[in-house]
Amino acid sequence: MAVIAVKTMTRLTEAYRDARVELIDDTSRYVIMSDCHRGDGSKSDEFLKNKNSFTAALDYYWKNNFTYVEAGDGDELWEHDFKHIIRANRAVWEHLLRFHHSGRMIRMWGNHDLDLREPSYVRRFLWTAKNAESGEIEPFFDGLEPVEAVVFRHRDTGQDVLLVHGHQGDFPNDQAWRFSRFMMRAFWRYAHAFGFHSPTSPVANTDKRHKVERNYVKWIRQSGIALICGHTHREKFPRPGQMPYFNSGSCVYPSHITALEIENGSIALVRWRVDPNEDAILQVTRRVMAGPEPLSTYDLRRSSTSQ
Repeated sequence: MAVIAVKTMTRLTEAYRDARVELIDDTSRYVIMSDCHRGDGSKSDEFLKNKNSFTAALDYYWKNNFTYVEAGDGDELWEHDFKHIIRANRAVWEHLLRFHHSGRMIRMWGNHDLDLREPSYVRRFLWTAKNAESGEIEPFFDGLEPVEAVVFRHRDTGQDVLLVHGHQGDFPNDQAWRFSRFMMRAFWRYAHAFGFHSPTSPVANTDKRHKVERNYVKWIRQSGIALICGHTHREKFPRPGQMPYFNSGSCVYPSHITALEIENGSIALVRWRVDPNEDAILQVTRRVMAGPEPLSTYDLRRSSTSQ
């Protein structure tokens, strides 16, 4: 346990050091989603049931001038080939491409799409794609450069908030990810179709998830920097007095998706799902689950110097 904690601490510190820096102020708007696990449209595709909620949410964020940040595990590359994922999600790509072409999209990698850290892989599978109708190769997410980590740095206060997927230091999902991917392809993808998860995943293993989260909190306490993750599929918004650990949740819950919004200098946790309106017509609705709270509330470095 001590070795794992040290590895997590080291990996998070490395990610912070090498992160892409996004300068923000109180006019900035970002939405953070993670763990979409877009699949091939088959029975094992967990994203499929929430695809309409996801695209409706993207419409809202596009119209309201948000920058879309996908914090890892956007595509389920442990189970499926990219060509099948691309073919099954054309409507999703149309929404995401608007953000990309306008410079309002940041793509990060997690353990299930760790291939995206290789520029040659991204150029091969994402910069171009085959047109479904003509069969011709066309520009797709051309010029996309995924990153491991993002630091949101406030222009006026200098406050930093680190965003990573959250697999850093989680041995089977970080250092041993190739073996874990092999096991998923060879066995767990078939069990997955019937609702079973790999025991190496923090999604199914509560004890493992709590250990991972305790390591996050330990890093926050030592670094004095607020942390946003995905990976565990468990949304998290800290209560007053808790260390500033946030989790964006996932897009593969049974009936909804979650996201973190940064807007007007504050952060909030929101949920999107299909609900009936007063006329019994189904519609996608947005609900704030926690917040908004000022980001400055979670500036531990500033709080310590003022005491």
